[in-house]
Amino acid sequence: QALLRARASVGDPDLCARFEALVEPLRWPDGGVSDAQVREIRRIKARVEAERLPRGANPKTHLKLGRGGIADVEWTVQLLQLQHAHAVPGLRTTSTCGALAAAADAGLVTADDAEVLLHAWRLVSRIRNAVVLMRGKPAESMVEQSEERAGVAHLLGYGQQHSERMVDDYLRATRHARQVVERIFWE
Repeated sequence: QALLRARASVGDPDLCARFEALVEPLRWPDGGVSDAQVREIRRIKARVEAERLPRGANPKTHLKLGRGGIADVEWTVQLLQLQHAHAVPGLRTTSTCGALAAAADAGLVTADDAEVLLHAWRLVSRIRNAVVLMRGKPAESMVEQSEERAGVAHLLGYGQQHSERMVDDYLRATRHARQVVERIFWE
């Protein structure tokens, strides 16, 4: 699963091409992953949800590991890739957004579900990036302090006085994304 995002970006072009050729059968296995492998992926995701969320972190506002957040969308897209990329060449990409579009084009997810996941992934990523810009250090959770929320809202174009609208948009987007994840990833 980790190899789904692997791509050679620097170095000898021939070596990069050989690396990508080497990992192709692992990334896009013939026939997709087995039912047992799907169960194992789901078990690992459940364990990540139970154990990786920092102590005291709110699962509704944790940008990466929270319900409907970045990891939920990425795990869902990656499962679709592992299951179907052998038959759907468009899924053979390191791009979450590109893979999601390919899944919708192939009828693996509805256009509405793809849009919900894409919207949540983009919004949560933008919020996470804005928090990092404002704080100058990595961030994993939605900002709690009103001054920081106003700053993030301003960076995202909401305006400082509309930080609650930003939070409401975030909560709505992640709630809807989690509903899609429940249907597609957890079946």
